[in-house]
Amino acid sequence: MYQVWRAMTDADLDGVVAVARIAFPDHFEDRDCFAERLTLYPTGCRVLTNAAGAVVGYGIAYPWVESSMPPLNATIGALPRDASLLYLHDLALMPEARGSGAARGFVGWLVDHARAEGRSRIALVAVNDAAPFWEGQGFAGLDSPALRGKLASYGDDARYMVRALPPSDILDQPSV
Repeated sequence: MYQVWRAMTDADLDGVVAVARIAFPDHFEDRDCFAERLTLYPTGCRVLTNAAGAVVGYGIAYPWVESSMPPLNATIGALPRDASLLYLHDLALMPEARGSGAARGFVGWLVDHARAEGRSRIALVAVNDAAPFWEGQGFAGLDSPALRGKLASYGDDARYMVRALPPSDILDQPSV
């Protein structure tokens, strides 16, 4: 079975690239992109491994500017100083890890991490018809003419989505 998500290291990058090739065949990014994200914001880079220690999933998130997304397969140089939210660049699993609850586990970690940093929102671009999954994780689509132009390189089904993070004490209240 699968272990818990752990911090990504440089030694994991080849495994991350292998997962990306399978998970995002139409949105592939070079190893340099993943290595740069790991260097710029290591606390937002995680991997999921199987019992043998092989990388079977990864998640990469970092501070970014709302209503914006970095270009595909491009290095970014630095994180923006005016970052207003946490941007989930990728969450990818090998087919054998899908349906295991690992994706929900990563999202839970990401929400906790964003809150610990004092962030009130997480954004992402849903591709590969994944919008229903993200809606189930509390994300809602945000549409604007400016976003449509930026999303063009991500494919026809790409949707910019945002999850607002209410203070944790609100989430801990029993529902009535």
